Amino acid sequence: MQQKNSPFRRFAALLMMFALSSPIFAVSADANGKSKTLDENQKISHALNRLGFGARPGDVEKVKKIGLPKYIEQQLNAPVADAPEVAARLKNFEVLGMETDEIFAKYPNPGALLRNLEGRGANGQNMQNAAMRNNQNAPAMPNEAETSENDRRERQQKLRAYYEEYNLRPANQIVQQMQQSRIVRAVYSENQLQEVMTDFWLNHFNVYAGKAAVKWFIPSYERDVIRKNALGNFKDLVKGTAQHPAMLFYLDNFQSVAPNAQANNNNRANGVMQRAVKNGQLNERQRERLRDRGLTDEQIDKRFERAKNAVNNQKKNQRGINENYARELMELHTLGVEGGYTQKDIVEVARSFTGWTIADPRGYRKAAANDIKGVDNQLLNRLQKQIGVPEDIESGEFYFNDNWHDKNEKIVLGQKVNEGGMKDGLKVIDILAAHPSTAKFIAKKLAVKFVSDNPSDAFVARIAQAFQKSNGDIKTTLRAIFTDKEFFAAENYRAKIKTPFELLASSLRALDADVKASPALVNLLGKMGEPLYGYIAPTGYPDTAEDWVNTGALLERMNFAVALASNRIPQAKVNLTRFEAKSKPEIMTKTVSEILAGEIAPNTRTMLLKQIEQPLIEPKLAAEPKDETAMNAPAMAMMNAGNNNNNGGGRRGNGGQARLLAPSGNAEVFKVVGLILGSPDFQRQ
Repeated sequence: MQQKNSPFRRFAALLMMFALSSPIFAVSADANGKSKTLDENQKISHALNRLGFGARPGDVEKVKKIGLPKYIEQQLNAPVADAPEVAARLKNFEVLGMETDEIFAKYPNPGALLRNLEGRGANGQNMQNAAMRNNQNAPAMPNEAETSENDRRERQQKLRAYYEEYNLRPANQIVQQMQQSRIVRAVYSENQLQEVMTDFWLNHFNVYAGKAAVKWFIPSYERDVIRKNALGNFKDLVKGTAQHPAMLFYLDNFQSVAPNAQANNNNRANGVMQRAVKNGQLNERQRERLRDRGLTDEQIDKRFERAKNAVNNQKKNQRGINENYARELMELHTLGVEGGYTQKDIVEVARSFTGWTIADPRGYRKAAANDIKGVDNQLLNRLQKQIGVPEDIESGEFYFNDNWHDKNEKIVLGQKVNEGGMKDGLKVIDILAAHPSTAKFIAKKLAVKFVSDNPSDAFVARIAQAFQKSNGDIKTTLRAIFTDKEFFAAENYRAKIKTPFELLASSLRALDADVKASPALVNLLGKMGEPLYGYIAPTGYPDTAEDWVNTGALLERMNFAVALASNRIPQAKVNLTRFEAKSKPEIMTKTVSEILAGEIAPNTRTMLLKQIEQPLIEPKLAAEPKDETAMNAPAMAMMNAGNNNNNGGGRRGNGGQARLLAPSGNAEVFKVVGLILGSPDFQRQ
């Protein structure tokens, strides 16, 4: 496996060559040059692969019984809620049903927990600075370079003791639960299109869980915005993502403030003291008024110094307008890079979204230690009220801060935006969602997703028209795709390469695997290049073959396929007795019949018949033990969860540690099944 010229690596290279050959099946024309069409079984298989994550045993017969048109309508109108049998499999993933403030409490931010445990912010000035930091994206943990090894060790011990005593959970488990739940739903949900569109929109409106506090917002983001609107209306998705804390934090809009905005009483220098700070000194008349309130000269001087420091801290922390979200909103979410906007439009959109922010964005107020010690941070509550945070809002919730909003008129794509307050941003969303460039951009992405990596301009135009006429209704747009002649065109049959997530889910479904909570599956998905919620760039994971097909990637896919077929993946059990036969060629014929509906390219069959006579290379799926402590030492996992770095600048996260079981089952059978799952024929959909 480690040798560059190993037989297995050469085999993977051959697979890549075949996978790049397009198409695998010469179904587009017959011997007389006439266009071929898909038969009924092929159309059903095509629909199961494109509207879902592939067929489970018996699915083709079920669809045939009710009819393909009815099946498609059922998928388009499926309920958002999980069926009881799926819900039962999800019951141990508690974050799925928790609100963000509850997650902050049970899976606390280690920096926030330490701050409370060590009494930081216990006096007025520290509380004041904490309130400002909490709304200005300050680091959650002290700089490691400034902290001695002994201090670091002491912090770890404190955290370990409190996590154990109060039954708290490490924050890295939030994303692990979300990743595992996505796999379970993809494998078992009958509402396959709902799952496919959830995956599609999570990439379209991508957020990276590894950025600071984003991980705490992921459960609500997926549940309350993406899943809820996956088959709804596009404008609702744009609005929902725009004001969700996951997106606000990921693209920094929660700290976007109009340059001329003045924080409303965000320090203790009220009235007389505030005017004195502005003038740079206290005059005698001002001192006399403060003495009348019972303050001594010493107290007055101390308050004046604190007020000056607070103003200086405010100036240091002031961020001004942030253009990140405005740029991605137009380039990636709506209009597309060629949508006709300018840099001036980006600035105007950014101005429109100033003041869209988050209450207590890192969960400091909701840190478990706050409840444990019974501390009522009345001063912090008052200070946050002074800077515009509503009284009745929970940690991690969206709110609009009018004090931070740019109240002047804006011009976006030639249209005036002067609705006032939060309505400015909503007006921008109305403009962008209705723009013809948005219809074309979304139609093209959906066409690439469901039909071909290179859809025709005419097809995209038809889908864009359906999108625009329906005012962005997603069901109507998808129905236009599925009923168009190009969807079932022979040249598009098995013409797309599966993403790693699609491969993993379709493999589990094809083998009717019994899947439970499996961190190993999550890690193997990461090894194949697609850790869920792990794409750093706002583009989300790509959906075309060129990004997924290379020797290394296909080798990891083959490793996964062999490990799955040989029952080496914990909590993912398969029973392959139905593929047993008297000889290896017969096993292959049976496997091809059941998994590939009897369709396999001649070159692939020849290659696989040769390969099944060779020893099966031992799959080595474990990554370097970069994050081994996160799996094997809960205390260290707690500390790792507090890190705000992304462990590297690559676009995708590391797959982590994946420990395999000893192989079990009929070796000849699982060899053939593994090779079929790893073949280019199964890699395509």
